[in-house]
Amino acid sequence: MKSPHSGLKRVIHAAGYSWKGFKSTWKHEAAFRQEIVLFSLMSPFVFWLGDTAAERVILIAVLLIVLVVEILNSAVESIVDRIGEGYHELSGRAKDQGSAAVFLSFFMAILVWGGFLISKLVG
Repeated sequence: MKSPHSGLKRVIHAAGYSWKGFKSTWKHEAAFRQEIVLFSLMSPFVFWLGDTAAERVILIAVLLIVLVVEILNSAVESIVDRIGEGYHELSGRAKDQGSAAVFLSFFMAILVWGGFLISKLVG
């Protein structure tokens, strides 16, 4: 369904829907809450690890990617659960694929942060 709003009014409504998404993900997804805590704990180290603004942006961006992927994974899980609680091979596959995406985003963040850390300690 197309939004009845346009221009600035559409942007304001979209921001409200996004805020609802953040709140519901926080409320219903323990993994998202844990990742927010991890993000909060790691963010201050950006100023130690990153020497330039670009490096700091990269370090923050990879942490944000984990959160984005977790929200998308949660959306997939919500849709699958709405369809039915019973097991279906495709539903299981969708949930596993979402989980794999979260895992890869974590792996990417670890690689980037690890690379910066090694560079900082060795260099």
